[in-house]
Amino acid sequence: MADPDRLDTVLEQVGDVALVYWLLGSAAGEPEALETIHGSRLELLLRHLVDTPVRGFVYEAAEDGQLGDASHGAAIVRDAAERWRIPVEVVDVPPARLDAWRDAMVGAAERLTSS
Repeated sequence: MADPDRLDTVLEQVGDVALVYWLLGSAAGEPEALETIHGSRLELLLRHLVDTPVRGFVYEAAEDGQLGDASHGAAIVRDAAERWRIPVEVVDVPPARLDAWRDAMVGAAERLTSS
């Protein structure tokens, strides 16, 4: 099982993966841990994905207010897209709106795989 606190467990899973979804926008926990998951850990993961077969990255930016400002993680993702030419999508639909969230996630996959 992949653990966002141990990126090696995430990277072990991407050998035959076209898209990676970082669905931690509504994650709960200690503020420091959440900041790491949406900050330095996210940036390190994106840096390592450059040397994998992954062809796109979807970031769940919707959050429940506990994280504070999800725009920081979204900015990291957009910067990685520009710097390393990683195709990305940022989804800001909250998971609580299940139908809209699912449509947004499917749409993200369709856009990333059709480009």
